[in-house]
Amino acid sequence: MRFITLSCLLLVLCYAVNGGKHFKLGRSKGGNLGAPGGYKGEPLPPAQWFKQKLDHSSPSDLRTWKQRYFVNDSFYDFNNQGPVFLMIGGEGPADARWMVKGAWIDYAQKFKALCINLEHRYYGESHPTEDISVKNLQYLSSYQALADLANFIQAMNDKYKLHSNVRWIAFGGSYPGSLAAWLRLKYPHLVYAAVSSSGPLLAKVNFMEYYEVVVDALREKTGGEDCVDVLKMAHKQITTLMKTDPSIVEKEFRVCKPFSSASTNDIKNFYNSIADDFADLVQYNEDNRISADVKYRNLTINTVCNMFLSSGAQPAYKKLAAFNSIILEKTNQTCLDYSYDNMIKELRNMTWGSEGARQWMYQTCTEFGFYQTSSGEIEVFGNDFTLDFFIQQCEDIFGKKYNADFVNAAVAWTNINYGALDIAISRVVFVHGSVDPWHALGITKTQENEAPAIYIKGTAHCANMYPRSENDSSELIEARLEIEQYLAGWVGQL
Repeated sequence: MRFITLSCLLLVLCYAVNGGKHFKLGRSKGGNLGAPGGYKGEPLPPAQWFKQKLDHSSPSDLRTWKQRYFVNDSFYDFNNQGPVFLMIGGEGPADARWMVKGAWIDYAQKFKALCINLEHRYYGESHPTEDISVKNLQYLSSYQALADLANFIQAMNDKYKLHSNVRWIAFGGSYPGSLAAWLRLKYPHLVYAAVSSSGPLLAKVNFMEYYEVVVDALREKTGGEDCVDVLKMAHKQITTLMKTDPSIVEKEFRVCKPFSSASTNDIKNFYNSIADDFADLVQYNEDNRISADVKYRNLTINTVCNMFLSSGAQPAYKKLAAFNSIILEKTNQTCLDYSYDNMIKELRNMTWGSEGARQWMYQTCTEFGFYQTSSGEIEVFGNDFTLDFFIQQCEDIFGKKYNADFVNAAVAWTNINYGALDIAISRVVFVHGSVDPWHALGITKTQENEAPAIYIKGTAHCANMYPRSENDSSELIEARLEIEQYLAGWVGQL
């Protein structure tokens, strides 16, 4: 290989937190795309830095900053130039392990592609401004990120002296899955095709469908209603105990402070937190990520539901509390911190060094919404974290300007700008899994032959992007082969 090992690489994904929520707005700490499984210490490329414009909307603004990227050119023949594969960074740090592992690397080896990964502005080590105050976050948007990519592509064409007929193929999962499609839409002269995995194309303020899919996923994976019934009963019992004997809930769920000192928003945050545990479980079910600890690799919908159903006559709320304890241990939390003020304080932190929660919250308030409310599954999760709870967070974190009218207008503009589910596009394949709650905002059925959809039964968020595993379902294996066929046609190797 033509690159050296990163001496400071962490060999495991660390989910350790000192407080607050490990999973918020459908986003794990560090971003929605985990590190690829199967990494065994292979040499990794060093970080490189690109001189990027701060504000692409103003040609006369000449301010610049350094954006991080990685390159793997070990498959590439510069004398007989093939395609360039571009992995788009998203709402977390870019991870060099993706430069040697993952389905896109398998494709790159087959098609002899040059692989490049550009980190998203404001995440990871790509810091355009001195801090992340509201004033400076004005330069954080999908528009600016797409323009970053366009500027970067042109610069790489010059740097590597790529021929004009070299085809760039964009890859992205989750929010970058949306960016991959939008990059092809907005800059078709620069990007020949794209693979958009688990990308929510429809911006939606009240994303009530999220928890509907969570519940449907429990039914799909277990083949019945029993697990859903236990979860439903658990939440009903918790609601009753909160009125009659809240000390029981305090003890069982290992909360950091008694409910007697809790505010209304604290209680909403508590209910949202225990629902998030299941959302996190479902969203990443059975994927081939590096886990924080091998003992949590088997934490899946089926194993948790089996735990629920094999605990005999134990009350349902105790079963849910036992699962909550596993999540606390997995994330290195000594107690469940449901404090609304603590959460807001953490998200008000304007200094670099966080894992991107404030930045992602800003993007939801100014572009996407994506608020996973309880409104769609009241029977299962109660109705304690409704839309107003999330809008309140926008106002409390960023200011009163970011109210319901502001968020609704911002989301409407996003859909007008990109076309939402009516996006007019070609040479993009949309990939989604039936267990992934985000598929509810994506294209899951082929509408145009030039923009096919692959809907993988039984798989979760970005499952097709991770490395092959002996545990892969036949549906997932087939989907990866289908993507490979589309790529073969796009790069002219059919």
